Amino acid sequence: MDSDSIVGLAAVVLLFGGGTLFLLSISPVGKAFAARILGKKGAAEVSDDTTEEVRQLRGEVEELRHFGEQLSELGERVDFLERLVAKQREAERLPPVR
Repeated sequence: MDSDSIVGLAAVVLLFGGGTLFLLSISPVGKAFAARILGKKGAAEVSDDTTEEVRQLRGEVEELRHFGEQLSELGERVDFLERLVAKQREAERLPPVR
C-alpha cells in the first residue's frame, strides 16, 4: 500500500467517524452520556410531585413486605384454632359402649 491510499483511508475514517460522533453528541443519548460523565442529573430535572410520589410508593412497598409476615402469623393462628376445635369435638363425643 502506498502513502496516498493510507492518507485517503484515514481521511474517510476521520470524516465518517467525526460526523458520527458529532451527531451522537447532539442527540439525547449523547447529552445523557455527557451529563453522566460530568456527574449531573439528567436533562429533565425531577419535579417535587415525582419525588413525593416515589416516596409514597416506597412506603407502600414497605407495607407490602410486612404483609407476608402478617399472613404467616395468621396462618399459625388458624392452625391453632383448628386444633382447638378438633379437641372440643373429640371431647363432645360419647365414650364408646363397653
